[in-house]
Amino acid sequence: MRTLTLQDVRRLAITRQYLDAQPPPTMLDVIRDLGCVQLDPIRHVERTHRLVLWSRLGAFDQGELQRLRWQDRALFEYWAHAASLVLTEEYPVHQWRMDLLSDETRSSWARRMKQWFQQEPDILLPLQAHIIKQLHTDGPMLSRAFEDTAKTPSRWSNGRYVNRLLDYLWSIGEVMVYGRPGNQRLWGPADAFWPAQTPRERWNAEQVTTFAAQKAIRALGVATPTHIKKHYTRNIYPGLPGVLKKLVKNGVVEKVQIMENGQPLKGDWYLHQEDIPRLEAIQAGHWQPRTTLLSPFDNLICDRERTELLWGFHYRIEIYVPAAKRLYGYYVLPILHGDQIIGRLDSKMDRQTHTWHIHNVYAEANAPDDAETVTAVRTAVQNLATFLGATTIQWDQQPPTWPGLP
Repeated sequence: MRTLTLQDVRRLAITRQYLDAQPPPTMLDVIRDLGCVQLDPIRHVERTHRLVLWSRLGAFDQGELQRLRWQDRALFEYWAHAASLVLTEEYPVHQWRMDLLSDETRSSWARRMKQWFQQEPDILLPLQAHIIKQLHTDGPMLSRAFEDTAKTPSRWSNGRYVNRLLDYLWSIGEVMVYGRPGNQRLWGPADAFWPAQTPRERWNAEQVTTFAAQKAIRALGVATPTHIKKHYTRNIYPGLPGVLKKLVKNGVVEKVQIMENGQPLKGDWYLHQEDIPRLEAIQAGHWQPRTTLLSPFDNLICDRERTELLWGFHYRIEIYVPAAKRLYGYYVLPILHGDQIIGRLDSKMDRQTHTWHIHNVYAEANAPDDAETVTAVRTAVQNLATFLGATTIQWDQQPPTWPGLP
């Protein structure tokens, strides 16, 4: 059995996600290899999907991203890790989930939605029909454009039936997001959204899992079944054990062991055969480190348990933690330095004054403190400041081991 060290695993994951110093491919190819890029409404520093792409591409052309989303429609919004940008060329994978969420015999969520409709059929069924008819008649619309006088308490839909119905119709593939004026979703009918080249064949469960498992393994470099389930199409891997056995038997993936302190890590670890040359190059010393900042929702660290296992880095989102109980801050960016995560940065971008307020920088206990490291972190901060449009960086607290950071 092929043997890897934890360092090999970290470096392969970083390389596969274009966070090393090698020149990245096109934006679409980066997203293609990641599989998805999570969306999140919070813009305390910047939208997370833009931060994820900046970490890999630098100051990318945001017009290109707009073109891929709204003109070419090579990307669309749907569930993956969470609500995410996913690839239209991979539509059959996501259509399987749409069908699942439409089927009350297979989905507890579909059963809950059916119960909701049964509670108030006189309101919900006519309103749903009205929404679909109006979108087909009038074209894409914002949710607030629909007449809706019925109210219901809901944390996620602002108490409006329309919002919840649109989310339901989006989840089952009846409507799609056509645009984003500000951060509002412009809704339209799904059947008119798809470009001509969209693959429309319907896949069965084994086809979906065979494709998705390989996608997750390659994006992660090396992965256990638990890691696979938490990546790409999170928790949507029907029949994964059988699929993995078949992939191993056919030589598509191989089992490997990960050694740390002379002991193998627990679990079955899988490596895709197409990444063997990349792994062997890394083991031969062909590794190009880089320093950058990561979104809290970055694909590299979105699985918190895996992040702690590989990097020894305990990280949690504290957005919903009361301010007095936060350990590090509201919106904290991990600092990736080579194959280590060496610190975190708590900050806020003020777009009115073009000032990036860096409240606190925290260095990990084992973080290097040489001048080269401090310069690399400072450069990463300056590069992100430029991307954010900041003309001023206001530094507050820095770690005593990095005194020359500001």
